[in-house]
Amino acid sequence: MHVPSSGSSPAPTRDEALRTAYETHGPILLNYLLRMTVGNRAMAEDILQETLMRAWKHPEARAVDGQWSRGWLFTVARRIAIDHIRSSQGRSTERLDERVEERHGSVDGIDRLLDRREVRAAVARLPERLRSALIEIYFQEHSVTEAARRLSIPEGTVKSRTFYALRALREDLTSRGFTL
Repeated sequence: MHVPSSGSSPAPTRDEALRTAYETHGPILLNYLLRMTVGNRAMAEDILQETLMRAWKHPEARAVDGQWSRGWLFTVARRIAIDHIRSSQGRSTERLDERVEERHGSVDGIDRLLDRREVRAAVARLPERLRSALIEIYFQEHSVTEAARRLSIPEGTVKSRTFYALRALREDLTSRGFTL
């Protein structure tokens, strides 16, 4: 029988480690998955469980300090969600050539839809001053001069806010598993 030395605690059991991961990351992952599955709670919970089980099996799911890597968890959860969404659409029967192209487009459409949702959510998380400049320039397609006039700020401020908004957006999406 091995007795741990007084200065160290025994390694957590599998159940304890998974419970810690669920308590720490479960609520935010579930919320993210609910958005991806358009409110399908059962599917979101299944994906969350599968994500945590994969995390347990992969050492790279933890940072050097032993904490669960939220970025890794989000990346894996997103990939599992995409697989679940695709498989829930059912298997198609054999189709003629002209219809195969249409089907291929619908699968790509799922990726675009999920990506669009994530980008919109990331834009919504930006501070208002950055978000408004970004929307004026990229979504409303206004010139810097027009955006400055509409926002009642100097042109240089529009440029700097747009720069910082893009940088924050890139960091947000990268942390959620997007490769840019």
